[in-house]
Amino acid sequence: MFYDHQQIEKKWQKYWEDNQTYKTSDNTGKPKFYVLDMFPYPSGAGLHVGHPLGYIASDIYARYKRHQGFNVLHPVGYDSFGLPAEQYAIQTGQHPAITTEQNITRYEEQLRKIGFSFDWSREVRTSDASYYKWTQWIFIELFHSWYNKDTDKAEPISSLVKRFEEKGTEGLNANQNDELNFTAEEWKEASGIDKEDILLNYRLAYRAETTVNWCPALGTVLANDEVKDGKSERGGFPVFQKKMMQWSMRISAYSERLLQGLKTLDWPQPLKDSQEYWIGKSQGAQVRFNVEGHDEIVEVFTTRPDTIFGATFMVLAPENPLVETITTAEQKAEVDSYIEETSKKTERDRMADVKNVSGAFTGSYALNPFSGEKMPIYISDYVLMGYGTGAVMAVPAHDERDHRFAKKFNLEIKKVVETDEDVQEASFDSKDSVCVNSDFLNGLNYNDAKALIISAIEKKGIGHGTTNYRQRDAIFSRQRYWGEPVPICYKDGMPYTLPTSALPLELPEVEKYLPTEDGDPPLGNAKTFAWDEANQKVVDTNLIDEKTVFPLELSTMPGWAGSSWYFLRYMDPKNDEVFAKKELSDYWGQVDLYIGGSEHATGHLLYSRFWNMFLKDRGYINQDEPFQKLINQGMILGMSAFVYRVDGTNQYVSKNLAKDYTTQAIHVDVSLLKGTSDELDTEAFKAWRPDYADAEFILEDGKYITGREVEKMSKSKYNVVNPDDICEEYGADGLRLYEMFLGPLEQSKPWNTQGLSGVYGFLKKFWNLYFDGDTFSVSDEEPTKAEYKVLHTLIKKVVYDIENFSFNTSVSSFMIAVNELQKIKCNKRNILEPLAVIISPYAPHICEELWSLLGHQDSIEFEKFPVLNEDYLVEDEILYPISVNGKMKFKISLSAQLSPKEVEEVVLKDEKMMQILEGKTPTKIIVVPHRIVNIVI
Repeated sequence: MFYDHQQIEKKWQKYWEDNQTYKTSDNTGKPKFYVLDMFPYPSGAGLHVGHPLGYIASDIYARYKRHQGFNVLHPVGYDSFGLPAEQYAIQTGQHPAITTEQNITRYEEQLRKIGFSFDWSREVRTSDASYYKWTQWIFIELFHSWYNKDTDKAEPISSLVKRFEEKGTEGLNANQNDELNFTAEEWKEASGIDKEDILLNYRLAYRAETTVNWCPALGTVLANDEVKDGKSERGGFPVFQKKMMQWSMRISAYSERLLQGLKTLDWPQPLKDSQEYWIGKSQGAQVRFNVEGHDEIVEVFTTRPDTIFGATFMVLAPENPLVETITTAEQKAEVDSYIEETSKKTERDRMADVKNVSGAFTGSYALNPFSGEKMPIYISDYVLMGYGTGAVMAVPAHDERDHRFAKKFNLEIKKVVETDEDVQEASFDSKDSVCVNSDFLNGLNYNDAKALIISAIEKKGIGHGTTNYRQRDAIFSRQRYWGEPVPICYKDGMPYTLPTSALPLELPEVEKYLPTEDGDPPLGNAKTFAWDEANQKVVDTNLIDEKTVFPLELSTMPGWAGSSWYFLRYMDPKNDEVFAKKELSDYWGQVDLYIGGSEHATGHLLYSRFWNMFLKDRGYINQDEPFQKLINQGMILGMSAFVYRVDGTNQYVSKNLAKDYTTQAIHVDVSLLKGTSDELDTEAFKAWRPDYADAEFILEDGKYITGREVEKMSKSKYNVVNPDDICEEYGADGLRLYEMFLGPLEQSKPWNTQGLSGVYGFLKKFWNLYFDGDTFSVSDEEPTKAEYKVLHTLIKKVVYDIENFSFNTSVSSFMIAVNELQKIKCNKRNILEPLAVIISPYAPHICEELWSLLGHQDSIEFEKFPVLNEDYLVEDEILYPISVNGKMKFKISLSAQLSPKEVEEVVLKDEKMMQILEGKTPTKIIVVPHRIVNIVI
């Protein structure tokens, strides 16, 4: 019977949509399973065949869990705020909302064609006001919270105010920007503005001057993970370090909990390692050094206070505020020039560049509090303001970077850890030796010396032992248009949140999407964007009078804001009263399976864990962590095609002749190849672009053969394969099976369209098991033991494979089972019905059609998954090889129920064996049950 995949797939996609087959119930009586894909950004290019890989895997698992009787939440939505749509708006003047809507329509069309079992009724978009209303609400909650280190959680800011009223900062143990000290009386006497300023020091969402990655071409601040090699990841524009007033999120308060939480998660170890390194926990001491001739103090954090006697100079971050104060007039020009140079590098670049040594002397000296020696103070880009205190005590004998710096600037290198190595030539960084040249620390090992020096530091009143984290607070402002407005207005320059009744604060219309002429963000172009406090509404900006009408924040939220909590909104997406009803968030709890790329390790996956912990602290949800199990899918790589242009000509030479010429390899669109071959359609190539219209070809055997190479699939390499084309020719079920068949989910693997024919051939074989010629023919006759064995062997393999995410080996098992059933001409209902259920998570369309032909009215989706019966896998008879003195002589078929002793008796009585023995008695008989009999004579 002809397998018409196009007709079948259209029919069932319509059925699923019309009947809302995958609409998730909020029936909290059933066991739940929450399967989620990482939030897609709807780009203008649409999907290529690499994108659905993770979606197909999660869809198989979601369908399998439905078959097991779980209430499955498998939603979809769009991370629809983003720079690409804004850049397009700047270039064309088209509103980003229009571009985004068009992109989403295209994405949805493609996703539906592949047959995903998403609950489309729960779709969310971060750029919808009904969604970002709650992103803004979470921001307000963060603004009105502080982190209490004693209770180790976030608490309402009102509890901090109450504490200040009762005892000021006495006994306060809070996460803060600066350590403040004041009494209850001083708090009460402070003005309203001063109180607000003090509270900003503690709020979890706060505004402060911060060094940021500023990209003038994009007109915005970028996160560290949006910058590569000093340029923006989007567009490749130069990025500079700049100080700006920015909103920040106090993620640093959660550093320890974020570290400890990793132990509870079933995540890939490399991803956990990335987060652990990013958080960067280290233990040591905070030490204060006096500066000669100045009142200023340089405070450093060091993990090796035991080496303080070897500290011979200090290095400050170029952006450290102390630099301006302590730099001498003679050194000012050199220092200013160096600061300017450093501003062109991102923090990430500075951390990565370990080979180049540079710096400038400030002209000032610090005093070593233990040795009493003068230490010249330098600035260098290897010290970062955001890590520790923005200053280091340099111990060149025992730190590689400090050693290189000392050699370059001819500074003293003093050995304080015992070693036979020459520290003048190379640093010795071990913790396994003892202290020397260190006064009262001499002879002590690392741990004892560290404890003693910290005690001495504390007795001198110049510091204390402490734990430090590399992770810095997350910048939360973007100077761009297409993002969530921040629900803040300014009175006397101080930020105040809008009332929650005013949410959502909607994105206003603007005439242009670039910053204003005064350098304000694009929202500065809005004509209606001011807060009328008296009437509690947004009004025209020309009404601002700083009495009842106030300016609104002009920055928008970063791209990660909306994606930091979307997994919660799916639980209750239409609720206008709360972001998710507590009863529902308690029921759905953690995401049980989360699939997405490893590139989000130190961005989205950290921020969402942070927001989740915060919402738990404030009692809005119950789960500590958002994503229990996470899988990073690999990439599907493209098979690029190349033509070879003879240098200085418009001639193109076929691949195998190219070695005889000097050529340049040029990417060519894979759609210009003939069918699935490597042969170029030369006429199509000439029509592809005007500069190829007059191309001449040097052919081999009358054909132009292109070069092929496996590369990342991308538009720029012209190697993108559109899933729509694959669905058209081989069907969505063919695409789904092939993507799984390519190899293990976590590995990267090359795409090869030629391979689809094998999977498509399997689908046709599977289809024809249910037909006799053109007639649907399924028998109600009881299957044989052999038929049951094929089925239950498959059940055992597929259950194991799905639960271990080995989807590729399941597809191989389907092929083996169908081949075996075809050989024995099986058409029994008791075999073919469960077979359709087993294969349906992978190939849902064909299985729905067969299920319907088998006489069922309802979808196959909720049919119970077949249960393994091991009895069918037990062999009735075993074909034993009989080996004599290590050589196989003959085989004998025996009952599988026989004991080793019984097997021995039957073999010895066998006629062939008696002929071999010729009356002799074997010296040894070894029976390996169900495997082999070995006789030694």
